[in-house]
Amino acid sequence: MGKATYGTGSVRPRGKKWYGYPPRIRTKDPVTGNTIGSRKPIVLGAKSKMTKTEARDALAREIAKRRGWFRANGQMMNDGSVTLNWFCNNRYFPLKEGDWKEETAKTKKGLIQTNILDDLGEIPLASFDRFTLQMQMTKLAKTCSKDTVLQMRAYLRDMFAEAMDQDFLFKDPAARVKIPPQLRERDTTTLTWDQLRMALEVLFERDRIVLELDMTDALRPSELFALRWKCFDFENSRLIIQETVYKGKIRPWGKTRKSLTPVHLPPVLVSDLNAWKAKCPDSSPEAFIFRSDTGSFLDTGNYRKRVLHQIAEILNLPNLTFQIIRRTIATLSQTKGSVKSTQGLLRHARTPTTTDGYMQVIPECVEQMVDSIHGELRKSSTAAADTAKMSTNRRAKERRRRLGKNTNLAPIGTKLSSAGLEDTDVTC
Repeated sequence: MGKATYGTGSVRPRGKKWYGYPPRIRTKDPVTGNTIGSRKPIVLGAKSKMTKTEARDALAREIAKRRGWFRANGQMMNDGSVTLNWFCNNRYFPLKEGDWKEETAKTKKGLIQTNILDDLGEIPLASFDRFTLQMQMTKLAKTCSKDTVLQMRAYLRDMFAEAMDQDFLFKDPAARVKIPPQLRERDTTTLTWDQLRMALEVLFERDRIVLELDMTDALRPSELFALRWKCFDFENSRLIIQETVYKGKIRPWGKTRKSLTPVHLPPVLVSDLNAWKAKCPDSSPEAFIFRSDTGSFLDTGNYRKRVLHQIAEILNLPNLTFQIIRRTIATLSQTKGSVKSTQGLLRHARTPTTTDGYMQVIPECVEQMVDSIHGELRKSSTAAADTAKMSTNRRAKERRRRLGKNTNLAPIGTKLSSAGLEDTDVTC
């Protein structure tokens, strides 16, 4: 099949694919200023999935994108009028808001605005290159946490990929943007069992139950403060998480698909909760187990400042937050069960979230493991002794065969009195 000319380009089949040959498009080298021409073939698609006509149309679209013929809202897409700010607010955010929850959308848009759009928002899309975006990532790495830098790289790549899908760009400048090697480390603070016990000992009844429940079942604060008395299953010793709270709102969903699930309660904690139910002002099914003075649920930020930070100051702890408590329980639980058990305790959908994000190395456990490994190596082995004995017997039989005598041999290393030979004279 020969080539088919379409306008100023041609289409050819090669193997199982259609290839398009655009006209020689001349561009200016940004470094030397010289005009260069390029006529590299373009893979248009598989022959089994498109006809020749469809391949011609695909080539025409590629040529148009390279020459800037496509228009958006009556304006040239690469004439400098479409900025990153305009694209995000008019094209990117409206598409993503359908996938994001309301509170999540506010948080994500705020992060993108602060870390990307404030610096790069007024730059036209067509003016972006890999260097500009990489310099922005390097800047963020100096001031932001590792998690924030990773998120911003993901958002950049997603935004420019969307710009290409919507024909605002024909080349993705964010495709090869890398994470800077020097990043601020995540907070890996963990506490000990003694520090957790001391924190419980300085609290009064309600706050002690709050933290003991949080430590025992590694609950998120959004789950902990949304608990109502109807969630307390006394007969089956469990709490049924049915909703969460976030930024003053009650939500019928959790952070992950495994968040809303029953959690087990130890007998002592069941008794403490039952005793608290008899004392609390309102124990109706719809009332919150840990209510504020107004009858609503407790605010996470207020509780952290009013209770957790004061405990850390009184006990001279490095820090105390709900996140540190979950990380501590995930780390210390290594000695209490398997990794899958810890994942079930934290109710994570994926094991790497548990092992990489929460569980920390316990130096004492590593030392015990090293000592245990060395102890096993230094144990006397019955199997090894039996093997050595069998090897000695085989060597003795071989020596008898070579000497051709039925005589009892002396132990290895002594003289063979019956043969009148030294042990070293026999080739074993």
